Order: sequence, then C-alpha cells, then structure tokens
Amino acid sequence: MVKLTKRAVEAAEAKTKDYILWDEELPGFGLRVFPSGKRSYIVQYRQCGRSRRMAIGLHGIWTAELARREAKAQLGRVATGDDPAEERQEDHRAMTMKQLCERYIQDLEDGLILGKGGRPKKQSTIDTDIGRIKRHVIPLMGSRRVKDLTRADMVKIMRDIIAGRSRIVVKTKKLRGKSIVKGGPGTATRTLGLIGGILTYAIDLGVIDRNPTHGIKKPKYKVRERRLTEAEYGILGQLLIEAKKNEQFWPSTDIIRQIALTGCRRSEIINLKWCDVDLSGSCLRLSDSKEGRSIRPVGLPVIEFLEAEHKTATGSYVFPGYGADTAFGGFPRQWNQLLNGTPLEGVTAHVLRHSFASIGNDLGFTEITIAALLGHAKGSITSKYIHVLDATLITAADIIAGYVDALLKGARFQESAYSLDRVTRKNTMSEFLAGRDARTSR
Repeated sequence: MVKLTKRAVEAAEAKTKDYILWDEELPGFGLRVFPSGKRSYIVQYRQCGRSRRMAIGLHGIWTAELARREAKAQLGRVATGDDPAEERQEDHRAMTMKQLCERYIQDLEDGLILGKGGRPKKQSTIDTDIGRIKRHVIPLMGSRRVKDLTRADMVKIMRDIIAGRSRIVVKTKKLRGKSIVKGGPGTATRTLGLIGGILTYAIDLGVIDRNPTHGIKKPKYKVRERRLTEAEYGILGQLLIEAKKNEQFWPSTDIIRQIALTGCRRSEIINLKWCDVDLSGSCLRLSDSKEGRSIRPVGLPVIEFLEAEHKTATGSYVFPGYGADTAFGGFPRQWNQLLNGTPLEGVTAHVLRHSFASIGNDLGFTEITIAALLGHAKGSITSKYIHVLDATLITAADIIAGYVDALLKGARFQESAYSLDRVTRKNTMSEFLAGRDARTSR
C-alpha cells in the first residue's frame, strides 16, 4: 500500500494481469492498473453485507487529488446508507425514450393501449401514432433517458417540429411511393399530445412519476373550414355525371355522392357493409366507427340508393373491391383523378362532411342534431337498445340529404334557412297531423 499521488500512480507498472494498488491513507480508495498500462481510480465499500466496487475515472482525466476527494465524497454517502454503485447501475439501465416507444408500440399493436371510451385504438389511429413516433419522436429524443426529461425538453421538441427539424422524405408501401414529412404547428400539437400519452404510459409502468408535457401551451393549428358553395355542389354533380359514364370510376362516383348525402367519414362509407345498413330504420348501424358503435340517421335519397344496390349485391360490402370480399381500395387515387384540373382541385372528402354540417346549420338544425347525424361524440347515438330513431333526426337527415341532392343536380335555392319559415312549419305540422288522423281512423 502507498499513498496514491501523481508520482506513485505514474510509477505503477503494468503486469500481465490487472491489479489494484490501495491507498494507505483512505481505506477503500484505490488504483486499478491494466495490462495495457491504462490506470483507473476506484472506490470500494461494503453495503448491506455486499462488497461493492465503483470506478471513479481514468488517470489523466482525473488527477490523484481530485479522485481522492471524489472517493471521500462517495464513502461519505455510503456512511449515510446510500449505495452509489447501485445508483450508477440503475442510471445505466435507465430506459431511453426509444426503448419506451418500442414497448408502447408493442402494447399498442396488442390492443393494450386504450383510446376514447376505454376502447382499443383503431388500426388507422395506430398507424398514425406509429408514423409520428418513428418520424418525429425517436429522431428528436430517442436517445434521451425518460427519467431525465423536463418541461424545457418538451418545449424544445415542440419548437423543433414546428420549425421542420424532423422533416424527412419517407418511402411508402406503394410502388415508387413517398411521403414528405414536413412538421409544422399542427404536427407539433398532435405529436406533443402523443408524447404526453406515451409518458402517461411510462407513469403506469413506474418509470417516472410525473408527466413533463402537462401544462405546455400548444400552438393552435388551422381548423378545416372549407365548405362547398351551391355553385361548387353543381360543379361536383356534373363531374360525377360525366365520370359515371366511364366504368373506370365505379364505385368512386357513388361513394362521393353518399359521403355528400350522409356527412359520413370517407372510411365509414368505403368500408360500409350490408350488415350495417338498416333500411327499415333509415339508418346506418356502424359497429366500428371512430367513436366506436354509432347509429347514423340517413335521408331518403340514401335509403333509395341502398335499396336499389341491395337488390344486386353479392358480397358483404356495399362498395366491394376487386378482391375476394374486400372493400374498394382505389378511392384516394380516383378522387384525385376526378378533381385534378377542375375548380374543385384540392377539395378533400372531409370538405363534403363539413359542408353537410354547414348546410344543416344553414337550415336551422341544432348543433346536437347535426352532431347526431355526423356521429360526433357529443351527439352520438350508441345504445344497442335503440331500434327506432327519433323522427326529428330522420326528418333532419331527409331535409339535409334532399337539399344536397338537389344542389348536386344543379338547383339554386332562394332561401337556405327555410326550416324556420312559418308557412313551411305550418304545412309540415298539418301534413303530420293529417297523417296521424288517417292512421287513427283505420
């Protein structure tokens, strides 16, 4: 044993095997000498009946005197009951954000991550979440230890995404397909929300005990406010008439018309099955919409179309694909082919849904009625015990669908909010009461 000084350390000779030279003044402080000639300061102690050894650092980076001070500090912690070596090992084993994301994705795909209403997330949502994780979360923070993440880190990541620092061109599954990931305020807001969900998952695992995303102000992104004018409905109707002459565009023309007449989401119409269609109840009983189970009242023009199609239907899907009992898969491509180079270029299927809601508002229907027609959570009809819908909802669906159908055929209306017109209201009431009297007298 010698006192470990600069001279003593540099005089220590390398041997065929590594060995430890202990300090004679500070028990537990030593120098490990490797066959290569490399020298490392160490500290050794006993805690809970076990001998523990921990490296301080290499000679050259650490001087003998600094290493001695560090050894004293760590041995002092041991005297108070701490275990520095164990803490360091836990630090080395600490889960990174990439490791957490990989575990989250596995549980997500296994249906263990619950979304709205305590239900497993839909596959489309899972695909979107995985895309954001791989394109934004892991590239920007994958190497960071989860337990070290702070609110400031979250703010920086959000700003990086807004600034487009995670911008990338990604190959898709389609032939020569690619997706340009740009970032921006909307992407930043959604990604930060996803990170918040992942970190809440980490809390459930016991990895952390707080969520650093809570309370962060997110940028407001532009809400889709585009709606079709009456003239644009006429243009769309004419495009559909012309396209229907070409068998190439079947069944996209019918899908577009039904989205416009129902206000349903694109995926809900494309994946619509005959078992979801209730012709006598004038509704669609969707078992797997974005909001879970959902009953959608639909207007008479829709029912008449479905009745005609049902007579010749052979498969499960209302709009079948070319494979064995599959939904039609060519809609996105045909949508673009139909609208590119026309006054409606850039219009999305969501615009038809928003336009349906806007017309409902123009016609004087309440927000809750429109929400019920669209399948929004605040107005959704989800009870499996409901077999007969409120006549008000059927009437609303008839009026809005009839109005949109007329616009597609080129009609122009003098007054949109005719549902509040007193003469119309009296006539409607008289017709209703007359019908009731007629049925009673039978």
